[in-house]
Amino acid sequence: MPQITVDYSEQLAGAFDRRGFALALHPLVVDIVDTQLAACKTRFRRVDETVVADAATGHTLVHIGIALLPGRAPELKAQLTTAVLDLVAQYVKPVDGTTGPHISAEVRDLEASYRKR
Repeated sequence: MPQITVDYSEQLAGAFDRRGFALALHPLVVDIVDTQLAACKTRFRRVDETVVADAATGHTLVHIGIALLPGRAPELKAQLTTAVLDLVAQYVKPVDGTTGPHISAEVRDLEASYRKR
């Protein structure tokens, strides 16, 4: 915990400093939600195909999902979401011939079944 997943359009592979983003994201999460740096884990998933609105091609997107142990106030989750959106914009460059990137983030609670080793 936190479990962080970042989905991003294939076209952004060379325009998204993923490692730099994760290394900046982890301390941000620690500061806002009062967790341990060693607990932060981020995985990136390149998405082969994305469609935005009525356009078949040309759009790129990044979505960051952060799952936390339950108990954080909705206001704290909203604060983290806003901070993440501000941060990721610094690590994604536009790609010629595309629109975007469309950037979104969500902070949610882990399910009661969550376990780790």
